Amino acid sequence: MGDSLSAAYGMPIQQGWVALLQDQLLRRGYKHTVINGSVSGETTAGGRSRLGKLLAEHKPALVVIELGGNDGLRALPINSMRDNLNAMIDQSKASGAQVLLLEMRIPLNYGARYADSFQRTFTEVAKAKSVTLVPFFLNDIATNPKFFLADGIHPSAQAQPLLLKAVWPSVEAKLKK
Repeated sequence: MGDSLSAAYGMPIQQGWVALLQDQLLRRGYKHTVINGSVSGETTAGGRSRLGKLLAEHKPALVVIELGGNDGLRALPINSMRDNLNAMIDQSKASGAQVLLLEMRIPLNYGARYADSFQRTFTEVAKAKSVTLVPFFLNDIATNPKFFLADGIHPSAQAQPLLLKAVWPSVEAKLKK
């Protein structure tokens, strides 16, 4: 479950990190199928509203939640984002799935107080719900313009293997359980 960062915005879907995750699983001998439930522009509210249907249809072993960035960029209330993340984790766990929550960050030009509270929310939710938090998966590319499309927001095809590299250890650890 993600937004444009996981929906391979601006490139063929097979170049995105989620498709690369499927390739990695196959190369490593895992029989899992990756379902990309990501939608460009998605907020946590949108993800929350769509998740139940996806869980019922696909019955996943693992749900990766990469949402919140658009909530922050729209300066939506952090309490609403927190409630939506909590609800998605609860729904996923109730379906029998393990959960990975990907930490998101927003630029400081939204104000240090908002940006800090935004980032802290992911840690607090992960701790309260006892799920694995993947540290900001754009961290290795965030300050290097060569890894972004011309809009300066969306990672390029060149960045996608690095995004997978940031997420893979946590995915593999969950699958080995």
